Amino acid sequence: MLSTATLFRLLNEFIVLLLGALLILLAITGRVGLPGRPLALVLLGVVLIYWGVRALARRQTEAERTHARIRAGSLVLVGLLILGVRLVPVRYADLLLGLAGGVLVLRGLAGGVLFARRS
Repeated sequence: MLSTATLFRLLNEFIVLLLGALLILLAITGRVGLPGRPLALVLLGVVLIYWGVRALARRQTEAERTHARIRAGSLVLVGLLILGVRLVPVRYADLLLGLAGGVLVLRGLAGGVLFARRS
């Protein structure tokens, strides 16, 4: 039987998967434009990168290390893609947003599989 903490982690990975699917849907429909305040986008990218580096720097047991690396790598990659939205021409913003969503979907799937296999 799964513990409450494991079920919460599985729910967390499912939410990340849904967030990635939402980003992909927004990228496909093309209904996303650059924000009026680009500082907010840059700040979001920096916070995601910081969050990823911080997740990698935490002490983990051997069993949790693989999941921590996936979690940290995906956050850093999504942060870089979000920063890239501001730096590339506008016609590539949807592509970068879709790639960020794809990274989150893959992270949600990989995290869910790792937790389910470990339990």
